[in-house]
Amino acid sequence: MAHRLALVTLAATSVLIVLGGVVTNTGAALAVPDWPSTFGYNMFLFPWTQMVGGIFYEHSHRLAGAAVGLLTLALAAALWHRGGRLRWLGIAAVAVVVLQGVLGGLRVTLLAATLAIVHGSLAPAFFALLAAIALLTSRAAGGSLRGPEPAVRRLAVAAVAAVYVQIVFGALLTHAGRLWLHVGGALVVFVVVPIVGARLRKSGDPVAAPVARALLVLLGLQLLLGVGSFLVRFTTIWIPGEQATTLVLLVAHRLAGSLILGAAVVLALRAPIASGEDVQAMRIGRTEPAASWAGHPRSAAGSRTPLQ
Repeated sequence: MAHRLALVTLAATSVLIVLGGVVTNTGAALAVPDWPSTFGYNMFLFPWTQMVGGIFYEHSHRLAGAAVGLLTLALAAALWHRGGRLRWLGIAAVAVVVLQGVLGGLRVTLLAATLAIVHGSLAPAFFALLAAIALLTSRAAGGSLRGPEPAVRRLAVAAVAAVYVQIVFGALLTHAGRLWLHVGGALVVFVVVPIVGARLRKSGDPVAAPVARALLVLLGLQLLLGVGSFLVRFTTIWIPGEQATTLVLLVAHRLAGSLILGAAVVLALRAPIASGEDVQAMRIGRTEPAASWAGHPRSAAGSRTPLQ
Protein backbone atom coordinates (compact mmCIF):
# COMPACT_ATOMS: atom_id res chain seq x y z
CA MET A 1 0.00 0.00 0.00
CA ALA A 2 2.70 2.50 0.99
CA HIS A 3 4.75 1.67 -2.10
CA ARG A 4 1.81 2.22 -4.45
CA LEU A 5 0.96 5.49 -2.72
CA ALA A 6 4.56 6.60 -3.08
CA LEU A 7 4.51 5.87 -6.81
CA VAL A 8 1.19 7.68 -7.31
CA THR A 9 2.44 10.68 -5.33
CA LEU A 10 5.66 10.65 -7.33
CA ALA A 11 3.71 10.65 -10.61
CA ALA A 12 1.41 13.43 -9.40
CA THR A 13 4.43 15.48 -8.35
CA SER A 14 5.95 15.14 -11.81
CA VAL A 15 2.72 16.57 -13.25
CA LEU A 16 2.87 19.37 -10.68
CA ILE A 17 6.45 20.19 -11.72
CA VAL A 18 5.33 20.38 -15.35
CA LEU A 19 2.49 22.73 -14.41
CA GLY A 20 4.89 24.84 -12.35
CA GLY A 21 7.16 25.11 -15.38
CA VAL A 22 4.23 26.17 -17.55
CA VAL A 23 3.20 28.82 -15.00
CA THR A 24 6.73 30.23 -14.78
CA ASN A 25 7.49 30.23 -18.48
CA THR A 26 4.18 31.72 -19.57
CA GLY A 27 4.41 34.54 -17.03
CA ALA A 28 1.29 33.31 -15.25
CA ALA A 29 2.78 33.14 -11.75
CA LEU A 30 0.88 36.25 -10.65
CA ALA A 31 -2.23 35.74 -12.78
CA VAL A 32 -4.16 35.10 -9.55
CA PRO A 33 -3.36 38.00 -7.18
CA ASP A 34 -4.56 36.49 -3.89
CA TRP A 35 -3.84 33.42 -1.79
CA PRO A 36 -5.07 31.03 -0.39
CA SER A 37 -8.29 32.24 -2.04
CA THR A 38 -8.66 32.72 -5.80
CA PHE A 39 -10.17 36.10 -6.65
CA GLY A 40 -11.99 35.92 -3.33
CA TYR A 41 -13.38 32.42 -3.96
CA ASN A 42 -12.55 29.32 -1.98
CA MET A 43 -9.80 27.76 -4.08
CA PHE A 44 -11.82 24.60 -4.69
CA LEU A 45 -14.99 26.51 -5.64
CA PHE A 46 -13.55 28.90 -8.21
CA PRO A 47 -15.77 28.80 -11.34
CA TRP A 48 -14.30 26.75 -14.15
CA THR A 49 -15.75 29.21 -16.67
CA GLN A 50 -13.35 31.88 -15.38
CA MET A 51 -10.26 29.69 -15.77
CA VAL A 52 -8.89 31.26 -18.93
CA GLY A 53 -5.40 32.23 -20.05
CA GLY A 54 -2.87 32.63 -17.26
CA ILE A 55 -5.58 32.07 -14.65
CA PHE A 56 -6.09 28.57 -16.03
CA TYR A 57 -2.40 27.73 -15.70
CA GLU A 58 -1.96 29.21 -12.23
CA HIS A 59 -5.18 27.85 -10.74
CA SER A 60 -4.55 24.40 -12.23
CA HIS A 61 -1.14 24.51 -10.56
CA ARG A 62 -2.78 25.30 -7.22
CA LEU A 63 -5.31 22.48 -7.54
CA ALA A 64 -2.58 20.01 -8.51
CA GLY A 65 -0.55 21.17 -5.52
CA ALA A 66 -3.51 20.53 -3.22
CA ALA A 67 -3.89 17.03 -4.69
CA VAL A 68 -0.21 16.29 -4.10
CA GLY A 69 -0.58 17.56 -0.54
CA LEU A 70 -3.48 15.19 0.14
CA LEU A 71 -1.59 12.27 -1.40
CA THR A 72 1.42 13.10 0.77
CA LEU A 73 -0.73 13.05 3.90
CA ALA A 74 -2.09 9.64 2.91
CA LEU A 75 1.45 8.40 2.22
CA ALA A 76 2.66 9.65 5.60
CA ALA A 77 -0.23 7.86 7.32
CA ALA A 78 0.72 4.62 5.57
CA LEU A 79 4.39 5.07 6.50
CA TRP A 80 3.50 5.81 10.12
CA HIS A 81 2.46 2.19 10.59
CA ARG A 82 5.77 0.98 9.13
CA GLY A 83 7.74 2.75 11.87
CA GLY A 84 11.48 3.34 11.87
CA ARG A 85 13.06 5.66 9.34
CA LEU A 86 10.13 5.36 6.97
CA ARG A 87 7.92 7.05 9.56
CA TRP A 88 10.34 9.98 9.74
CA LEU A 89 10.58 10.16 5.97
CA GLY A 90 6.79 10.42 5.83
CA ILE A 91 6.86 13.24 8.36
CA ALA A 92 9.58 14.97 6.35
CA ALA A 93 7.51 14.67 3.17
CA VAL A 94 4.52 16.33 4.85
CA ALA A 95 6.73 19.11 6.21
CA VAL A 96 8.26 19.77 2.80
CA VAL A 97 4.96 19.79 0.91
CA VAL A 98 3.40 22.18 3.45
CA LEU A 99 6.44 24.45 3.24
CA GLN A 100 6.30 24.35 -0.54
CA GLY A 101 2.64 25.36 -0.55
CA VAL A 102 3.28 28.25 1.83
CA LEU A 103 6.26 29.43 -0.23
CA GLY A 104 4.12 29.39 -3.36
CA GLY A 105 1.43 31.43 -1.64
CA LEU A 106 3.84 33.94 -0.17
CA ARG A 107 5.43 34.35 -3.60
CA VAL A 108 2.06 35.71 -4.74
CA THR A 109 1.24 37.90 -1.76
CA LEU A 110 4.73 39.30 -1.11
CA LEU A 111 5.83 39.54 -4.76
CA ALA A 112 9.29 38.32 -3.75
CA ALA A 113 11.54 36.87 -6.46
CA THR A 114 13.72 35.22 -3.81
CA LEU A 115 10.76 33.11 -2.73
CA ALA A 116 10.27 32.05 -6.34
CA ILE A 117 13.87 30.79 -6.42
CA VAL A 118 13.41 28.80 -3.20
CA HIS A 119 10.02 27.50 -4.38
CA GLY A 120 11.50 26.35 -7.68
CA SER A 121 14.44 24.67 -5.96
CA LEU A 122 12.41 22.83 -3.34
CA ALA A 123 10.09 21.04 -5.77
CA PRO A 124 12.82 18.74 -7.21
CA ALA A 125 14.05 18.02 -3.68
CA PHE A 126 10.54 16.88 -2.74
CA PHE A 127 10.44 14.74 -5.89
CA ALA A 128 13.75 13.12 -4.92
CA LEU A 129 12.46 12.46 -1.40
CA LEU A 130 9.45 10.66 -2.86
CA ALA A 131 11.75 8.64 -5.13
CA ALA A 132 13.70 7.53 -2.05
CA ILE A 133 10.47 6.56 -0.27
CA ALA A 134 9.29 4.63 -3.33
CA LEU A 135 12.54 2.66 -3.34
CA LEU A 136 12.59 1.98 0.39
CA THR A 137 8.98 0.77 0.46
CA SER A 138 9.51 -1.63 -2.45
CA ARG A 139 10.35 -5.30 -2.12
CA ALA A 140 13.65 -4.50 -3.83
CA ALA A 141 14.70 -2.58 -0.73
CA GLY A 142 15.57 -5.92 0.88
CA GLY A 143 18.59 -6.35 -1.40
CA SER A 144 21.87 -4.49 -1.78
CA LEU A 145 24.77 -4.17 -4.15
CA ARG A 146 27.42 -6.86 -3.96
CA GLY A 147 30.22 -5.13 -2.11
CA PRO A 148 30.61 -1.91 -4.11
CA GLU A 149 33.82 0.03 -3.74
CA PRO A 150 33.62 2.91 -1.24
CA ALA A 151 34.54 5.29 -4.06
CA VAL A 152 31.30 4.41 -5.87
CA ARG A 153 29.20 5.44 -2.88
CA ARG A 154 31.10 8.70 -2.52
CA LEU A 155 30.68 9.42 -6.22
CA ALA A 156 26.96 8.64 -6.03
CA VAL A 157 26.50 11.07 -3.14
CA ALA A 158 28.59 13.67 -4.99
CA ALA A 159 26.37 13.19 -8.04
CA VAL A 160 23.26 13.93 -5.97
CA ALA A 161 24.88 17.08 -4.60
CA ALA A 162 26.06 18.22 -8.04
CA VAL A 163 22.66 17.69 -9.64
CA TYR A 164 20.82 19.52 -6.88
CA VAL A 165 23.21 22.48 -6.93
CA GLN A 166 22.70 22.62 -10.69
CA ILE A 167 18.93 22.72 -10.16
CA VAL A 168 19.37 25.66 -7.78
CA PHE A 169 21.52 27.36 -10.43
CA GLY A 170 18.70 26.72 -12.89
CA ALA A 171 16.26 28.52 -10.59
CA LEU A 172 18.74 31.40 -10.33
CA LEU A 173 18.91 31.51 -14.12
CA THR A 174 15.13 31.55 -14.46
CA HIS A 175 14.48 34.23 -11.87
CA ALA A 176 17.76 36.18 -11.70
CA GLY A 177 19.44 35.62 -15.07
CA ARG A 178 22.55 33.84 -13.69
CA LEU A 179 23.39 32.06 -16.93
CA TRP A 180 27.06 31.23 -16.40
CA LEU A 181 26.47 29.68 -12.99
CA HIS A 182 24.13 27.24 -14.69
CA VAL A 183 26.57 26.54 -17.50
CA GLY A 184 29.38 25.91 -15.02
CA GLY A 185 27.16 23.62 -12.96
CA ALA A 186 26.30 21.66 -16.09
CA LEU A 187 29.98 20.96 -16.72
CA VAL A 188 30.36 19.49 -13.23
CA VAL A 189 27.22 17.36 -13.60
CA PHE A 190 28.36 15.98 -16.96
CA VAL A 191 31.68 14.96 -15.44
CA VAL A 192 30.48 13.32 -12.23
CA VAL A 193 27.12 11.77 -13.07
CA PRO A 194 28.14 9.76 -16.17
CA ILE A 195 30.90 8.10 -14.14
CA VAL A 196 28.37 6.95 -11.54
CA GLY A 197 25.96 5.76 -14.21
CA ALA A 198 28.66 3.88 -16.09
CA ARG A 199 29.91 2.16 -12.93
CA LEU A 200 26.49 1.09 -11.65
CA ARG A 201 24.85 0.07 -14.92
CA LYS A 202 27.10 -3.00 -14.92
CA SER A 203 26.51 -3.83 -11.26
CA GLY A 204 23.91 -6.51 -11.98
CA ASP A 205 21.69 -5.02 -9.30
CA PRO A 206 17.98 -5.33 -10.28
CA VAL A 207 17.37 -1.68 -9.36
CA ALA A 208 20.69 0.13 -9.76
CA ALA A 209 21.52 -1.26 -13.21
CA PRO A 210 18.32 -0.16 -15.01
CA VAL A 211 18.17 3.13 -13.11
CA ALA A 212 21.78 3.84 -14.08
CA ARG A 213 20.99 3.16 -17.73
CA ALA A 214 17.93 5.41 -17.51
CA LEU A 215 20.07 8.09 -15.88
CA LEU A 216 22.54 8.06 -18.75
CA VAL A 217 19.70 8.37 -21.26
CA LEU A 218 18.21 11.25 -19.28
CA LEU A 219 21.58 13.00 -19.24
CA GLY A 220 21.80 12.82 -23.02
CA LEU A 221 18.25 14.11 -23.36
CA GLN A 222 18.94 16.87 -20.84
CA LEU A 223 21.97 18.00 -22.82
CA LEU A 224 19.82 18.38 -25.94
CA LEU A 225 17.09 20.16 -23.98
CA GLY A 226 19.65 22.47 -22.38
CA VAL A 227 21.16 23.44 -25.71
CA GLY A 228 17.70 23.98 -27.15
CA SER A 229 16.65 26.09 -24.16
CA PHE A 230 19.77 28.21 -24.51
CA LEU A 231 19.09 28.80 -28.19
CA VAL A 232 15.48 29.87 -27.73
CA ARG A 233 16.20 32.11 -24.74
CA PHE A 234 19.54 33.71 -25.46
CA THR A 235 19.94 33.79 -29.24
CA THR A 236 17.92 35.14 -32.16
CA ILE A 237 18.01 31.87 -34.09
CA TRP A 238 14.66 30.86 -35.54
CA ILE A 239 13.14 27.72 -34.03
CA PRO A 240 10.16 25.90 -35.64
CA GLY A 241 7.05 26.34 -33.55
CA GLU A 242 8.49 29.43 -31.87
CA GLN A 243 6.56 30.08 -28.60
CA ALA A 244 5.15 26.54 -28.35
CA THR A 245 8.57 25.00 -28.94
CA THR A 246 10.13 27.37 -26.43
CA LEU A 247 7.62 26.39 -23.77
CA VAL A 248 8.05 22.65 -24.41
CA LEU A 249 11.85 22.88 -24.27
CA LEU A 250 11.94 24.89 -21.04
CA VAL A 251 9.35 22.78 -19.23
CA ALA A 252 10.87 19.48 -20.39
CA HIS A 253 14.31 20.72 -19.28
CA ARG A 254 12.91 21.41 -15.81
CA LEU A 255 11.18 18.02 -15.54
CA ALA A 256 14.27 16.16 -16.76
CA GLY A 257 16.31 17.83 -14.01
CA SER A 258 13.96 16.44 -11.38
CA LEU A 259 14.04 12.98 -12.95
CA ILE A 260 17.84 13.02 -12.98
CA LEU A 261 17.93 14.05 -9.32
CA GLY A 262 15.47 11.29 -8.38
CA ALA A 263 17.52 8.69 -10.26
CA ALA A 264 20.74 9.90 -8.62
CA VAL A 265 19.17 9.60 -5.16
CA VAL A 266 18.03 6.04 -5.90
CA LEU A 267 21.55 5.11 -7.00
CA ALA A 268 23.07 6.66 -3.89
CA LEU A 269 20.74 4.56 -1.74
CA ARG A 270 21.54 1.39 -3.68
CA ALA A 271 25.30 1.80 -3.37
CA PRO A 272 26.07 1.44 0.35
CA ILE A 273 29.64 1.11 1.58
CA ALA A 274 29.57 -2.62 2.29
CA SER A 275 31.88 -4.03 4.92
CA GLY A 276 33.25 -7.54 4.63
CA GLU A 277 30.53 -8.70 7.03
CA ASP A 278 27.83 -7.13 4.85
CA VAL A 279 29.20 -8.84 1.76
CA GLN A 280 29.26 -12.19 3.55
CA ALA A 281 25.68 -11.68 4.73
CA MET A 282 24.54 -10.98 1.19
CA ARG A 283 26.30 -14.06 -0.09
CA ILE A 284 24.24 -16.28 2.19
CA GLY A 285 21.00 -14.40 1.50
CA ARG A 286 20.80 -12.34 4.72
CA THR A 287 19.99 -8.63 4.21
CA GLU A 288 19.60 -7.23 7.72
CA PRO A 289 21.42 -3.93 6.99
CA ALA A 290 19.11 -3.09 4.09
CA ALA A 291 16.06 -4.28 6.00
CA SER A 292 16.75 -1.89 8.84
CA TRP A 293 16.74 0.91 6.28
CA ALA A 294 13.35 -0.15 5.06
CA GLY A 295 12.00 0.13 8.59
CA HIS A 296 9.95 -3.04 8.45
CA PRO A 297 10.87 -6.58 9.52
CA ARG A 298 9.38 -8.12 6.39
CA SER A 299 11.90 -6.21 4.29
CA ALA A 300 14.53 -8.72 5.49
CA ALA A 301 13.26 -11.39 3.13
CA GLY A 302 16.19 -10.73 0.79
CA SER A 303 13.96 -10.41 -2.26
CA ARG A 304 15.67 -9.33 -5.46
CA THR A 305 12.39 -8.36 -7.12
CA PRO A 306 12.85 -5.22 -9.28
CA LEU A 307 11.31 -1.93 -8.21
CA GLN A 308 7.62 -2.00 -8.90
